[in-house]
Parts: sequence; structure tokens; C-alpha cells
Amino acid sequence: MRRVLLAIGCALGLQISVARAQDSDVMLLADSVLVEQGGDTLVATGNVEAVHNGTRLTASSIIYDRANDTLDIQGPIRITQPTGEILTASAAQLDQGFRNGLLESARFVLDEQLQIASARAARVDGRYTAMSQIAATSCQVCGSDQPPLWAIRASRVVHDAQERQIYFDDAQLQIMGVPVFYLPRLRLPDPTLDRARGFLIPELKTSTLLGFGIKLPYFIPIGDHADLTLTPYLSPITRTLEGRYRQAFRTGDITVNAAISQDTLESGDLRGLFFAEGAFQLPRGFRLSFDIEAVSDDAYLNDYNSAFKKDRLDSALTLSNTTRNAFFSTGIIHYESLTDGENNATQPTIIGDLRYDRRFFPKRLGGEVRLGVAAHSHYRYSDNDVDGPDADTIVDGRDAARLNIGLSWRDRWTMPAGVRAGAVTEIWLDHFTVQQDAANEGDVTQFTPAASVELRWPLVKRTQTGARVLLEPIAQLGWIGGDRTDVPNDESTRVEFDEGNLLSLSRFPAADRRERGLIGAAGLRWMRQDPDGWRAALTLGRVWREDLDDAFSRSSGLDETASDWLVAGQFSHQTGIQLLARGLYDTQDTRFTKAEIRANLTQDQYSLGASYILLTTDPAEDRSDAQSQWRVSGRYNIDRQWTATGNTRYDIAEGQFLKAGIGAEYRNECVAVDFSVSRSFASSTNLEPSTDFGLTVALTGFSTGGSGKEYRRSCNY
Repeated sequence: MRRVLLAIGCALGLQISVARAQDSDVMLLADSVLVEQGGDTLVATGNVEAVHNGTRLTASSIIYDRANDTLDIQGPIRITQPTGEILTASAAQLDQGFRNGLLESARFVLDEQLQIASARAARVDGRYTAMSQIAATSCQVCGSDQPPLWAIRASRVVHDAQERQIYFDDAQLQIMGVPVFYLPRLRLPDPTLDRARGFLIPELKTSTLLGFGIKLPYFIPIGDHADLTLTPYLSPITRTLEGRYRQAFRTGDITVNAAISQDTLESGDLRGLFFAEGAFQLPRGFRLSFDIEAVSDDAYLNDYNSAFKKDRLDSALTLSNTTRNAFFSTGIIHYESLTDGENNATQPTIIGDLRYDRRFFPKRLGGEVRLGVAAHSHYRYSDNDVDGPDADTIVDGRDAARLNIGLSWRDRWTMPAGVRAGAVTEIWLDHFTVQQDAANEGDVTQFTPAASVELRWPLVKRTQTGARVLLEPIAQLGWIGGDRTDVPNDESTRVEFDEGNLLSLSRFPAADRRERGLIGAAGLRWMRQDPDGWRAALTLGRVWREDLDDAFSRSSGLDETASDWLVAGQFSHQTGIQLLARGLYDTQDTRFTKAEIRANLTQDQYSLGASYILLTTDPAEDRSDAQSQWRVSGRYNIDRQWTATGNTRYDIAEGQFLKAGIGAEYRNECVAVDFSVSRSFASSTNLEPSTDFGLTVALTGFSTGGSGKEYRRSCNY
């Protein structure tokens, strides 16, 4: 049984509750209310506002017919749903719960982006909104004489609020008012749906290797925690199907990318790739991660300009655990080189590693005790126990394994005048096994003691302007006992000398090599942090040793008794400038043997990044020619909608470009366009130079096209 309750407020006007026995109230606010004789009709006028179950309606007047349980509403009408949808109209007839009825001159707005205009709209069960003779667009519409950039016109459209889908009948896509595409049936996800089944943004591609083609991805959600994306790629040269599968678990996730192709580049043979990765949290703080990388042939990633393009594939399985005072990691890696001239049979292909580190803090002894255990092995597919006909001096089939146990004690003290002193004592027990090497096969065990002391004198000053300045001289004297064994050098062939190991007992990257004898190091650190918003730092350092060590290559900077000078600096400014430089300067040849410079400038309107690298010739590192390259990339926001991008990589030593690319992006409230051109100047005999063009066009306002809210504009913009 229905009943009407009235309450009159002196300042707020009139509030009415129209209730059903088993339904929520409709709360009504209005400037004036008239109840006609008999009480069957109620008329509310002037700034009318009604609320029912989170749905809010505003209008100029509402007439409630108690007998028919209907609302006759005069506009302008605005209905706002709890989920954010907005429905406007000039007039409407609805039931008292706003769930069913008709609206005249209706406009439906979804997520403040997509707007659908029609002559009449029908509400059904509060779930469906059906409209006829509609025009849908997410573009700003500024008058009937200015058609939007794009619009979809249809004879009928139905929006399903529960499934968040939009169904079009006789859909016609128009660009600037001109019809360009027709579909008798069209289904699109509304902008509030994050994971919708259907086609994603197509991409047009043109490649000198594969010709003109199109990619048309199709997205398939699988429950709440998995999805599959299938992308056919068609061109006159290739028929390719790409796939991506993702799944999230309670304790981790996996991602699988695969592709299978049949093209005329390889005489019609099937080609493809398979890349997978994942990580899982296990009980007791352990983490399991894996990644799998495989291709059908060396040139596939280059031919298809794949996002996974790389020169060496690595497939790995790793188990690790990290706590405050302990670290454990074990894993196995399989490498496959795609570089021309490298034979995978003679490269270390299967690598096994285990590492355990733990630290203790004995109260009686003081300081810190560290225990480290490491095991490593690498395997080559070749069975040849001597060096083959290639240019290197590595035994083709040599396999090796090692076990290293280290125990160290270290502590630091503060001395008079603020001098910081530190001491380290360490012992290593190393065992090596070498197989399939005619000259070095066998087992070797070695015990190595080592000790070092270091001094630091941090001098800190605050200037009158408030800047903080640090000047810190540092020095170290160390000794490593024992003699080097005849174990071949398979792991420590590339040595980096930088700020991180200036004060170190061994600068080799692996334990198959250790420095020997008496060594010393000295350096100077300077840093300034200015209140004006800039920061600068500079490090100078050098290493001296009693005897030459022929295990250090020329470009390591450590091949003489006195090393090259390590020079490293950085600078950053609040305006977005960042500089980083590092190099090894040879005083005898008065030149840098190794150098790297990186620079970045980031502003709201543009960003620019550049890097330079220099490596001198070094036969010990299989580098007969010097490498000198620079790379530049940048972005420039031309205006609010247009953005230009570019990148290039140039080989100064060879005098040629290695890669170059430009791109243009256009964004507004209803469309996103990306265009790119890239050129790869491949020089390997197994790779072909190629130029790739890419074009994607997305209609924003739908779930598949992304959001354009940040580009919203007004008609007088």
C-alpha cells in the first residue's frame, strides 16, 4: 500500500518521501509543492531535485500521478547514476524509481567522455538504455554547423549498464561528417569497463622487408585474473599470428608472448618466437622467477622489428631469499647468441650458480663477520678439447666449475680529527674443476689470505649561502697472499674499474681470478649540495700494485703497476638537467682508454637524452677496432595535442648510423594517433637493413581506446 509523507522546511523548501512497502524512499526537494484535491496528483516546481538509491534527478518540474505511479518531468532534466553515467533530456515520463520510462531529446554521457545523442531514449529495468537515431562521439561538439572529428551514427543503440557494453544497429563511422565505414552490427565496451572482450586498436605497418601490413589485436578476458590477446599480422610477405597470455595468481604472475610466421623471406618455412616470464612468492620468504627466450632463427627478431629484439637470448630459472642478515640465490641460465660470427657450441651456454651470504655481529669481537659461499659451473656443447680455427684463444669444449668459500671480519672506527679508519681480514678457499681442456684439465684447490686497512677523512663545510660541501680524501693499503693457479680465465675477461671497487681487495668480476701481492689505492671525493637546487660530485682515484698482473686487459685501466686515473662526476639541477660522466685516463698516452657520458634534460615541454661511449682497441677482449658511439633521443610537445619524438644511434669509429627513428603523436579528447618511422642499418651478414613505418589510430572514449579526459577542451578553446 502506497502512502505519501510531507514535511515542510521554512528555509529549504519542501521535502517529500514517496515510499513503497518494500522499496527505498524517493527524496524530493523543490521550491513549491501543490497537492491536488483528492491527493492523487502532486506537482513540484522550481529547482526540483529527487534522489532514489543513489540516482539523482534534477528538473524544473515533476508531476507525480499516484494512480499510475508515474512521474511526468519537464526539463532541462539531468539524471546522474551512482556509477557516473549522466542522462539529460528535455522531457520525460518515468516510474517513481527512475528505472523505466521514456525521455525526449536525450543525451547519454558515459564516464564524462562518450556522449550519445538521440531524439528519444527508453529506460528499461534500470539496466538498459535504448535510443534511436543516435550520434555517438567523444569529441567536443560545438554547434550543428561544426561536425565533430568523428562520430558513429546508428539507427538504434542499447547500453547495458550491467555488462557495460554498447550495441549499435546499422553503425556508420563518419569523419568530419563524411561516412567512411559501415557495419550492420557493432559492439563496443563503454569507457568504464577495464577488461572488455573484443578488438583493440589496429596498427598499420610498412616495412622494406615485410611490405605493407596490418595488425589487428583481439583481447579475450579469461576470468578476473587471466587474459589472452591474439594479433593477426597480414602483409604480402608474411602471415603471422602473435599471442600474449597473462595470468595473475595469489602469489605471483606469468606472461607468455609467442608468434608463428610463414613468409617468403625464408622460403615459406615456419618461423617464430616464444618468450615467457614469471615470478612467485614462496613460503618462508623465498622467491621463484623464470624467463624463457627462444626464436626459430637468428634473423627473426630483426626481420619483424620485434619488441624483444636483442643479440643474446637468455633463459633462466632462479630461486632467491633475502633477509636482513642473509642472502641466498641459486639458478640456471641458458644462453644463445644471435650475433653473426659467434658459435654457440663454443660459447659457455649452460650456466649454473649458487650463492649464500650471511653476516654476524659478535659482541665480544666487535665489528662484522661475513660468511660467503659461491658455486658456479658453465658448460659448452662442443667436445673439442683444443682451440679450433677461430680467431680467439679459448678452448672450444672447455667446461669448468668452481666452489668458493670466504670468511671475513671488518670494522670501522672514528679517530681524532674525525678520521675514519677501517680494517678487513679475509680468507678464501677456492676449488676448481676443468674438463675438456687438453692443457689444463684437472682439479685445483687453493687457500688465499688477504687483509687491508683504509683511511677516510670526511671534511664537511657549510658555506655562507647555506650550501653543504664535502671533501673526503681516501686511501687503502691491502695485501693478498698466494700465487695464481693455472685455472683458465673464462669468467673474468671483462673488468670494470669504477667508483664501486676503487677500495677493493679484488676488482675481478668473478672468483676465478683474484688480485695478488701488495696493492694500494688513493682517491679524493668532492660533493656540493647547493640551496639553489643543484648538486655536483667528483671522484678521482688511482690504484698502485707491487707487480704487474697480466690478467688485466688494456682497456681495464689496470694493466700497469700504476693504473689509469679514474675520473667520475655527476651534476643535477632542479631545472631538469642531469649529467653523468665516467672515464679512465691514461697519463702515458694522454688519452682516455674508456669513457662514458650521459646527459638528460627534462622540461614540461620537451626532454632530451644523449649518451656517448668510448672503448679503445683491446685484443684481450676480442676488440680489434675501437668503439665510439653516441645515442640521442628526445621528445618535444609542439602544443597541447602534438608531440614529436626522435632517436638515433651513430658509430663515430665506423662513420655510419646504426639506427634512427622519428615519430609524431596527436592527442585530443576523442582521438589518439601515433606515427613512427625507424631505420635499422644492420651490418651483420645474417641481418638485413630495414625501414619500418607504423601507424595507429585510436578513438578514445571507449574501453579499447583509452581515456581522453586530460585533453578535454571547451568550444571557445
